[in-house]
Amino acid sequence: MARPCAVVGIGQTLYRRRRGDVSLDGLVREAALAALTDAELTFADVDAVVIGKAPDALEGVIMPELSLCDALGAVGKPIHRVHTAGSVGASTAISAAVLVESGRYDTVLTVAYEKQSEGNATWALSGGRSGGQAAGGTFAPWIREYIRRSGAPEHIGWLVAVKDRLNAVKNPYSHLRIPDITVEKVRESPMLWDPIHFLESCPSSDGAAAMVLAGGERARRSARPAWVLGHAKRTEITTFPGRDTVRPRAGVECAAALYASVGITDPRRQIDAAELYVPFSWYEPMWLEGHLIAEEGEGWKMTDSGATALDGDFPVNCSGGVLSSNPIGASGMIRCLEAANQVRGTAGDYQVDGARVALAHAYGGAAQYFAMWIVGSSLDVLA
Repeated sequence: MARPCAVVGIGQTLYRRRRGDVSLDGLVREAALAALTDAELTFADVDAVVIGKAPDALEGVIMPELSLCDALGAVGKPIHRVHTAGSVGASTAISAAVLVESGRYDTVLTVAYEKQSEGNATWALSGGRSGGQAAGGTFAPWIREYIRRSGAPEHIGWLVAVKDRLNAVKNPYSHLRIPDITVEKVRESPMLWDPIHFLESCPSSDGAAAMVLAGGERARRSARPAWVLGHAKRTEITTFPGRDTVRPRAGVECAAALYASVGITDPRRQIDAAELYVPFSWYEPMWLEGHLIAEEGEGWKMTDSGATALDGDFPVNCSGGVLSSNPIGASGMIRCLEAANQVRGTAGDYQVDGARVALAHAYGGAAQYFAMWIVGSSLDVLA
């Protein structure tokens, strides 16, 4: 049986495009120090470090785990590197949790980051000899297919964009802050990839996220633990006949395995808040269905009804989500971190009242990598 593991410290770095006041190493160290301070620990208390980020091409820094050893107090300690495309931040958090649950290490510092102002994300994410379509060009046809299948009206994506951007105004760590956002402004913003408008798309951010995970007495002594109740990862290849790109099988199986592992049979009722990886607004209803929270064809109706708003019965992306901050390598870890914030009661102005169980989710590649975890305010919260 796995040893109980808890998030005992959280840290973030402010997301500011072209952040000229700090180096890449400094960006990551700043988040790590914040997490350690929150946990009332120092680098000396850390047994191992787990680093995650998106492809090295995004900054042009190869094997950054080597250069980050000094910044993270990891010289002479085990340091692990994780990479699973856009889902990497969540995969990294899960990898750190597994190290604690195994009993191998008592305290693990995990960090994820991206400093895209020093790289070329559009080039790094492009493919094909004739140029790149970037992520939006890949996902837009799948979004159109979702709209066709479900019969969703065109305003659903606009509603998600407004909701998440208004939530972001409450979050001091969000990159984009648009307090005067409206459905009309989203609808009238330039079309990037039909049907994705400019204000329905995520930014390209600089930022880092960090968590301290602990087991044993250190977890039990923590003033505000977020207990890792369960986690799951699944992957599928991108090219096989009949692959459903709207509702990938790996995502469905990842959610099913996660819920089964913690005893969740009715996720909409049993989960108090969710941080879903939504880089383009339409992916909120798509993932509500793809991760078994809503029935097929019903996800957009949850959004339309206001159920996913901060004061709804299933709040989604209370922090502002990926639509408001997207340092790609860290974005998945931010979902995990923000879920932990909710059950620790430390989410501030975007806290969900009484949140005891929270879901975090990330996906990557061509919607082929999935990583999810559930955290709780106590180990027996779902009993």
